[in-house]
Amino acid sequence: MADAAGGPIPIEAGALAGVAHGFFGREGGVSTGEVAGLQIGQGAGDDPAAVEENRARVVAAVSPGATPAMPYQVHSADAAIVTGPIADVDRPRVDALVTATPGLLIGVVTADCAPVLLADVQAGVVAAAHAGWRGAKGGVLATTIEAMVALGADRGRIAAAIGPTIAKASYEVDAAFFDAFSADDAGNAQFFAPGKPDHHQFDLPAFVTHILEKAGLTKIENLALDTYADPARFYSFRRATHRGEVTYGRQGAFICID
Repeated sequence: MADAAGGPIPIEAGALAGVAHGFFGREGGVSTGEVAGLQIGQGAGDDPAAVEENRARVVAAVSPGATPAMPYQVHSADAAIVTGPIADVDRPRVDALVTATPGLLIGVVTADCAPVLLADVQAGVVAAAHAGWRGAKGGVLATTIEAMVALGADRGRIAAAIGPTIAKASYEVDAAFFDAFSADDAGNAQFFAPGKPDHHQFDLPAFVTHILEKAGLTKIENLALDTYADPARFYSFRRATHRGEVTYGRQGAFICID
């Protein structure tokens, strides 16, 4: 959604009430063309000035005056603890950031992968994770939670919210994909539904929820927003690929200790 002035309105999760945070789609931005809207990724071939303006709008919408910090995402299982601003050239090559520093707005970008925001309000520790199938399967969420605990968070108090991501109805995968998950754990079959011959529909949000539960979290909210199915609101790598588009936009998820 966009406000009366055309700026973005954060999508908030009840599980994170009391914490400055927001998930965003493409509404409320200034980018044009195939990535029209609130495009905040640097790899989309977008006008750098538009990206900078869109990022400024996100900061203003979540925590005015906060300092943003984002990683260089590589679909890894790694997380980094950050205590202050990060120069663009020094961004850690990880897929989650964790902080206990007030005024530091940490965030990730996604375009079908699951953005996960986490907070232990009592400890004053927050995290933002980029969890696609590779990262979720590889352990990025467990790594993120371990980093939060290292800063004083308690697993029993950590709340997590899963933002806009590709949903089961939109996520067709082949038999090899299913086999790889089943080889890890036969129980992972529960996250797949039958599809066309030799294919399945993968439930990424449910798998992410399962991983968070295995890590000891009990307060987990899935916003159930399908990036692929809603082109007016969200960017989607898979949709852009199916449409033969040249590029695709990235939306963001951010969280901050005020």
